[in-house]
Amino acid sequence: MNSVQADIHPLAGQVAIITGAGRGIGAAIARELSNLGATAVVCGRTRAALESTAKSIAQAGGKAEAVVCDVTSLQSVEAAAKQVESSFGRADILVNNAGIRGFGGPLHQLSPDGWEQILNANLRGVFYAVRAFAPLMIRARTGHIINISSLAGKNALPNGAAYAASKWGLNGLSYSLAEELRSHNIRVAVICPGSTNTDLSPHTGKDPAKMLQPEDVAHAVAMLVTQSPQSFISEVLMRPTQKP
Repeated sequence: MNSVQADIHPLAGQVAIITGAGRGIGAAIARELSNLGATAVVCGRTRAALESTAKSIAQAGGKAEAVVCDVTSLQSVEAAAKQVESSFGRADILVNNAGIRGFGGPLHQLSPDGWEQILNANLRGVFYAVRAFAPLMIRARTGHIINISSLAGKNALPNGAAYAASKWGLNGLSYSLAEELRSHNIRVAVICPGSTNTDLSPHTGKDPAKMLQPEDVAHAVAMLVTQSPQSFISEVLMRPTQKP
């Protein structure tokens, strides 16, 4: 590859796994990393949505593979990791994006099942993915793990305590994991977006045009995975320019 091609496709030859990639932020991240030359492994629970994302990437000249994966199931995540290892023999980038918004009410009215659902999707699922894919990065002594959190993991969120707890927990997990993996030349970062315009996270009364867009989060991911080898951006906080 010549220098011009390297500038255009800095991730050429790399494999990026993106969870929750059927739509919204995950799909935007998959498209962005594909544009940078990576093969995007788009993961999620709904095959039709994943294939739609993969098709859009292929139509743009990129490479993508759809892998059905439920991050709340260790067996499912481990099967996805085995498929990636068998198909590509490597995992350069892991973006833990899958999650749910959760309950819109006071914590004391949330059912135990609701609590488990939110924490399993937003926090336990990241643990499962790291457990399954980090060994491939450790073996190669290189890699990026990027966890998509939220500003709700930095600030109070009344009527969203379980969601906030999952994101505060995700932030703590990310900072600690980063220290564990630095010696293996693996960088772990967390992105905390504010109000983002997706169909999974409606924000009643806010102007969608003023909110962050999925492509804005994808741009931040691209920045993290193309930073200079000697630098390490561990946290990105994102807010709309104008309050929506």
